Amino acid sequence: MNKVILMGRLTRDPEVRYSQGEQSTAVARYTLAVDRRFVRNNGGDQQTADFINCVSFGRTAEFAEKYYHKGIKIAISGRIQTGSYTNREGQKVYTTEVVVEEQEFAESKNANSDHFGGGGYSAPAERPSPSAAGDGFMNIPDGIDEELPFN
Repeated sequence: MNKVILMGRLTRDPEVRYSQGEQSTAVARYTLAVDRRFVRNNGGDQQTADFINCVSFGRTAEFAEKYYHKGIKIAISGRIQTGSYTNREGQKVYTTEVVVEEQEFAESKNANSDHFGGGGYSAPAERPSPSAAGDGFMNIPDGIDEELPFN
């Protein structure tokens, strides 16, 4: 079984390209900084990070392009994929990356504003609150449609 689950912060904005051909497909690449704790010989708890290359395709890539940015904390699941290519100098280069199958936000919009110099989201001032419609659904006030990821 080849299954990976990671949670970390994006080290940069996703890089998105589109494949060529009749039905072009979005391909998003980004790197996740994933915390790793380990114990030193002196018994002290140290923390470092692993930087994991990730790639997503299609709608998953388009979602990453639209909503993900440097510093945001996300959780992903997918599979590890290895490969190799020969670079311009004729040397064989081996690659390892996670092919993202599912992804989601791992914190609220406001929680991210404390990280990476406050470059995260901020809540808009005076937002109208949703009201119950009586049929079990909530009415969404006008003007916030653009913030919903499922328009």
